[in-house]
Amino acid sequence: MTSTHSASSSPSRAGAAMTDSSHAPGADTGAAKRAKTSGLTDDSAGMSYLDSLPRRLITVMLPLLVFVFVLLFPFYWMAITAIKPNYQLTDYANYSPLWVVGPTLDHIKYLLFETTYPYWLWNTLYVSFAATAISLVASVFAAYAIERLRFKGSRWVGLGIFLAYLVPPSILFIPLALMVFKLGIYDSKLALIFTYPTFLVPFSTWLLMGYFRSIPYELEECALVDGASRWQILIKVLLPLSIPGLISAGIFSFTLSWNEFIYALTFIQSSENKTVPVGVLTELVRSDVYEWGSLMAGALIGSLPVVILYSFFVDYYVSSMTGAVKE
Repeated sequence: MTSTHSASSSPSRAGAAMTDSSHAPGADTGAAKRAKTSGLTDDSAGMSYLDSLPRRLITVMLPLLVFVFVLLFPFYWMAITAIKPNYQLTDYANYSPLWVVGPTLDHIKYLLFETTYPYWLWNTLYVSFAATAISLVASVFAAYAIERLRFKGSRWVGLGIFLAYLVPPSILFIPLALMVFKLGIYDSKLALIFTYPTFLVPFSTWLLMGYFRSIPYELEECALVDGASRWQILIKVLLPLSIPGLISAGIFSFTLSWNEFIYALTFIQSSENKTVPVGVLTELVRSDVYEWGSLMAGALIGSLPVVILYSFFVDYYVSSMTGAVKE
């Protein structure tokens, strides 16, 4: 009896299994139909619209070419003007303005050996690095205090620091000039090193505040539980994690210092202490005579350090713009 009952029950189980398997595709099909009728299907095409060549040309290649042209054409114009002979600079009837016939290095030789341009370049490097270093140190302390200490009114302090960056330098250079004269540092590189942080610190602080805000607070709390001081947390925890943000703030500060014009024009008088933006404009323009070849050569050479700096640290710059450590 037992064996007969077992034999009779096994076909029933097999039949039930076959019935379930036969109904499974239909159930799936019914679920798919219900999902489709309810609007839950994903009909997005993704990037397939770029498969056709005309669309790819219009939406990707053409805007990219325009963007590259706008960025690189000024450098090309400066380069060809720096090596053009003087008689080709204004004779557009016989010579193309976009090409050079018989290039010369006379303008570059005049710039490097008959002017104080090497001193201007060194002064700009020295002032930019010193002002950037001072600004980064002050900005790290300010951003850490505002974002991590959580004192009352910290948000308003951060907003006030950012609003200080929006004050135009043309308003500040008059009171700063009085301070520079009283300190006895007029017509020296110290005048620029001490005045540049007035617009570098607010911007760098605002940038680092956003970066410090993206670092999880749990890391700092764990360090406090382990007995670390605030100084140790800043040096050993936050700063190593904030390297992309520090590099980004340093690049911005260095660029602003390198291109600054108003303070350098106001606080520097002697030719050997001038920076590149002021020296090129004031020393290579004599009344109505413009040394166009030397002007373009000076502008081109003066822009190369910033271009090189961005090219080396572009990865850190992008990572600082996209966020920091994720929880």
